Amino acid sequence: MGAFGTIIFMVVIFAAMYFLMIRPQKKQEREVNAMRNNLQVGDEITTIGGIIGKIVSIKEETVMIETGHDRTKIRILRTAVRNVDVHAEDAQD
Repeated sequence: MGAFGTIIFMVVIFAAMYFLMIRPQKKQEREVNAMRNNLQVGDEITTIGGIIGKIVSIKEETVMIETGHDRTKIRILRTAVRNVDVHAEDAQD
Protein backbone atom coordinates (compact mmCIF):
# COMPACT_ATOMS: atom_id res chain seq x y z
CA MET A 1 0.00 0.00 0.00
CA GLY A 2 2.92 2.37 0.73
CA ALA A 3 4.39 2.14 -2.77
CA PHE A 4 0.97 2.62 -4.36
CA GLY A 5 0.33 5.70 -2.20
CA THR A 6 3.71 7.15 -3.18
CA ILE A 7 2.94 6.66 -6.89
CA ILE A 8 -0.45 8.35 -6.51
CA PHE A 9 1.19 11.22 -4.60
CA MET A 10 3.77 11.67 -7.39
CA VAL A 11 1.03 11.68 -10.05
CA VAL A 12 -0.93 14.30 -8.10
CA ILE A 13 2.19 16.47 -7.71
CA PHE A 14 2.96 16.18 -11.44
CA ALA A 15 -0.63 17.06 -12.36
CA ALA A 16 -0.54 20.09 -10.05
CA MET A 17 2.75 21.26 -11.58
CA TYR A 18 1.30 20.84 -15.06
CA PHE A 19 -1.84 22.86 -14.33
CA LEU A 20 -0.06 25.55 -12.30
CA MET A 21 3.11 26.05 -14.35
CA ILE A 22 3.37 24.33 -17.72
CA ARG A 23 -0.15 24.89 -19.07
CA PRO A 24 -0.26 28.67 -18.40
CA GLN A 25 3.19 29.08 -19.94
CA LYS A 26 2.12 27.26 -23.12
CA LYS A 27 -1.01 29.45 -23.31
CA GLN A 28 1.09 32.59 -22.97
CA GLU A 29 3.47 31.37 -25.70
CA ARG A 30 0.52 30.78 -28.06
CA GLU A 31 -0.80 34.30 -27.39
CA VAL A 32 2.61 35.89 -28.02
CA ASN A 33 3.06 33.92 -31.26
CA ALA A 34 -0.42 34.95 -32.41
CA MET A 35 0.39 38.61 -31.65
CA ARG A 36 3.67 38.41 -33.59
CA ASN A 37 1.98 36.67 -36.55
CA ASN A 38 -0.75 39.35 -36.70
CA LEU A 39 1.58 42.35 -36.90
CA GLN A 40 0.50 44.91 -39.49
CA VAL A 41 2.09 47.93 -41.13
CA GLY A 42 1.17 50.97 -39.03
CA ASP A 43 1.19 49.18 -35.66
CA GLU A 44 3.13 50.93 -32.90
CA ILE A 45 5.24 48.38 -31.06
CA THR A 46 7.72 48.05 -28.22
CA THR A 47 10.69 45.74 -28.64
CA ILE A 48 12.26 43.55 -26.00
CA GLY A 49 15.09 46.08 -25.80
CA GLY A 50 12.66 48.92 -25.08
CA ILE A 51 12.69 50.58 -28.51
CA ILE A 52 9.33 52.06 -29.45
CA GLY A 53 8.48 52.45 -33.12
CA LYS A 54 5.94 52.21 -35.90
CA ILE A 55 6.03 49.32 -38.37
CA VAL A 56 6.71 50.47 -41.94
CA SER A 57 7.28 47.09 -43.61
CA ILE A 58 7.10 43.40 -42.80
CA LYS A 59 9.01 40.56 -44.39
CA GLU A 60 9.01 36.90 -43.39
CA GLU A 61 10.98 37.02 -40.13
CA THR A 62 11.94 40.70 -39.99
CA VAL A 63 10.09 43.92 -39.34
CA MET A 64 11.24 47.42 -40.31
CA ILE A 65 10.28 50.05 -37.74
CA GLU A 66 10.52 53.81 -37.77
CA THR A 67 11.55 55.52 -34.54
CA GLY A 68 11.88 59.09 -33.32
CA HIS A 69 11.20 62.40 -34.93
CA ASP A 70 14.00 61.97 -37.45
CA ARG A 71 12.32 58.76 -38.72
CA THR A 72 15.28 56.46 -38.18
CA LYS A 73 14.54 53.02 -39.61
CA ILE A 74 15.61 49.87 -37.78
CA ARG A 75 15.23 46.29 -38.96
CA ILE A 76 14.39 43.84 -36.16
CA LEU A 77 13.32 40.22 -35.88
CA ARG A 78 9.66 39.44 -35.24
CA THR A 79 10.74 37.61 -32.09
CA ALA A 80 12.11 40.90 -30.72
CA VAL A 81 8.61 42.42 -30.54
CA ARG A 82 7.40 42.49 -26.94
CA ASN A 83 3.93 43.96 -27.50
CA VAL A 84 1.75 46.05 -29.78
CA ASP A 85 0.98 49.40 -28.14
CA VAL A 86 -1.42 50.77 -30.77
CA HIS A 87 -2.90 48.70 -33.59
CA ALA A 88 -2.93 50.27 -37.07
CA GLU A 89 -6.74 50.27 -37.29
CA ASP A 90 -7.01 51.96 -33.86
CA ALA A 91 -4.54 54.68 -34.86
CA GLN A 92 -6.60 55.65 -37.91
CA ASP A 93 -9.83 56.21 -35.94
